[in-house]
Amino acid sequence: MSEFVKTTLAKEVEQNIKYTFDQAKINQRVVDSTEVKEQLDKSFHRVTEGLYKNSGINLRFSGSTCVSVLIVGNKVFCANVGDSRATLARKKEIAGSPGQTKLVGIPLNRDHKADEPDEQQRIISSGGRVAAYRDMQGNPLGPARVWHLHEDIPGLAMSRSFGDQAAAEVGVNAIPEITEMNLVEADKFLILASDGVWEFISNDQAVNIVMPHYYNNSAEKAAEALIREAMKRW
Repeated sequence: MSEFVKTTLAKEVEQNIKYTFDQAKINQRVVDSTEVKEQLDKSFHRVTEGLYKNSGINLRFSGSTCVSVLIVGNKVFCANVGDSRATLARKKEIAGSPGQTKLVGIPLNRDHKADEPDEQQRIISSGGRVAAYRDMQGNPLGPARVWHLHEDIPGLAMSRSFGDQAAAEVGVNAIPEITEMNLVEADKFLILASDGVWEFISNDQAVNIVMPHYYNNSAEKAAEALIREAMKRW
């Protein structure tokens, strides 16, 4: 599922951006942000169409989150469905220490959790309910999850995803939230990761873990270091 989403989305975004903007405009940084966002939204929609028509995947209880970034000129656009996250590492001056800097993690999107007020309202309005698992004594366990009103399915711990047909029946969707940010000289690198990392590691902690590998120009070792640290904290 995740592989289908990744490859299909990359192809759709590339085609749509090339069709909409000529390379000269991209190089000159004169693209229209609204049009970029429209093309990203269109690309996500086409992925959903492809999942239902061409993937051959049983989508009843199978799904995938997706966080993606597109850099056009000096802008970075982030399109997100689910609880994965993109974080930008930016060098900032340390308060009270003129001339001294540190790298901080700036999230480019919010996590689509089921108990976010607007997300929860959409699910309830669509006939679903939001609640955590409960133990034998009725105490809540873990994060809030999406359920059918009168059935204990699907128990999805996010409010947006690709696929997940059972959850889609009660308001879970694959409509991306799209943000944009101007890039500046102090911006160094981006981290894209799923909740398997972000449940245990903060934005700033992730930046500090990746930083030495960034300076050694090794994205693979940076990813391995993040995974190892998340597994230790699991």
